[in-house]
Amino acid sequence: MAKIKTAFICQNCGTNYSQWLGQCKACGEWNTLVEEIVEKSPRSTYDILGSGKQKIVNIIDVETGNEQRISTPSEELNRVLGGGIVLGSVTLIGGEPGIGKSTLLLQIALKMRKKVLYVSGEESASQIKLRADRLTEIHQEHCYLYTETSVEKILTEAKKLKPDFVIIDSIQTLQSQVIESSPGTVSQIRECSSEIIKFAKDTGTPVFLVGHITKDGQIAGPKVLEHMVDVVLNFDGDRNHMFRLLRANKNRFGSTAEIGIYEMVAQGLREVKNPSELLITKKFEELSGNAVAVTLEGNRPMLLEIQALVSSAVYGTPQRSSTGFDGKRLNMLLAVLEKRAGFMLGAKDVFLNITGGIKTDDPALDLAVIAAILSSTEDVAISEKFCFAGEIGLSGEIRPVPQIEQRISEAEKLGYDKIFVSGLNKIAKKKLGIVVEVVNKIEDFHERLF
Repeated sequence: MAKIKTAFICQNCGTNYSQWLGQCKACGEWNTLVEEIVEKSPRSTYDILGSGKQKIVNIIDVETGNEQRISTPSEELNRVLGGGIVLGSVTLIGGEPGIGKSTLLLQIALKMRKKVLYVSGEESASQIKLRADRLTEIHQEHCYLYTETSVEKILTEAKKLKPDFVIIDSIQTLQSQVIESSPGTVSQIRECSSEIIKFAKDTGTPVFLVGHITKDGQIAGPKVLEHMVDVVLNFDGDRNHMFRLLRANKNRFGSTAEIGIYEMVAQGLREVKNPSELLITKKFEELSGNAVAVTLEGNRPMLLEIQALVSSAVYGTPQRSSTGFDGKRLNMLLAVLEKRAGFMLGAKDVFLNITGGIKTDDPALDLAVIAAILSSTEDVAISEKFCFAGEIGLSGEIRPVPQIEQRISEAEKLGYDKIFVSGLNKIAKKKLGIVVEVVNKIEDFHERLF
């Protein structure tokens, strides 16, 4: 009987060690080394010499062509992927539990007019059917379900069925017979992923993998998993709000600057064509502390409502609280207001909120945050027809933001009368249906606003 070989593998980065250590030397994480059985697969023996079909070519002689893509029923997903799913590509989608990953992929599987194999290692076929019944106006005759965790059985059945599209939910539940370790370990994820990628490339079948994430928000398993796949999508949002954002962290076939926006409703996920109209609250009267920011999510302009509340500190130590906005940047903006503009906010409680549960780090929000704070401090309402796009520097100057013409065009399209921007932004001289107010300093901005 052959001796069983074991190794200690870091569950965070996948580094192998011959003995147990408290800390992984590669990634610096503590208590992540787990002993796993390591066996070399007999399938990995190849005739190396003379077996390669590829040859060295000059880059000038390489012929290029457009990749064949499958258009999905979701226009938002097509936008994020760069026009559709490329044949033979492997896409990994990660997100918080319950955020809607399985719902999104099941909707696509049910609505596509192509043969789709939906593999689930987490739910039974009856559970998936119950969820499918909630999604109305869908076509189910082309969707096939398979509940299995053995990657060898899954690929065998997939070769028999010959689907046009494969969805696997999730990669952490699969297990290969080659490696004797539990599902979800680094070795299993790496082996199962490599087998699935090989199947996708050999047959030209696009595959979607659902990935779990850790408490830090990273996709669980080795980092090499994200390097192996062609596209990495992140599906995030606040479960207490209805909006979900789909972003591409990696895309070998398109841009990573696009986002897709969905709304969670009782019938599943609904695409949001114009998020600005939904994110801006329709108010019956003008209230102080509200300002509208023109932001960019990738290349997509969007208007967000910023709410601020400034009040006297009750407990002596002032509170700083922000939802959807970086708390450290809020402290910096308050310091700039106090130092450069003379507003004594050191003894005030400041609460900031971006409505709709949206989280963004666009520096162009700075000007709207300042406007909302000043409005709440002086208890003077800002006109609901005003919007803002500018970054604040440490010396109190208002810095330019990229793609300002797209932001102005979006504000004009939604019927705003005036937009405040930096004087350093270069704006093409053309007739606009919106007044562009140019400001350079916070003091100048305060005078013009009030």
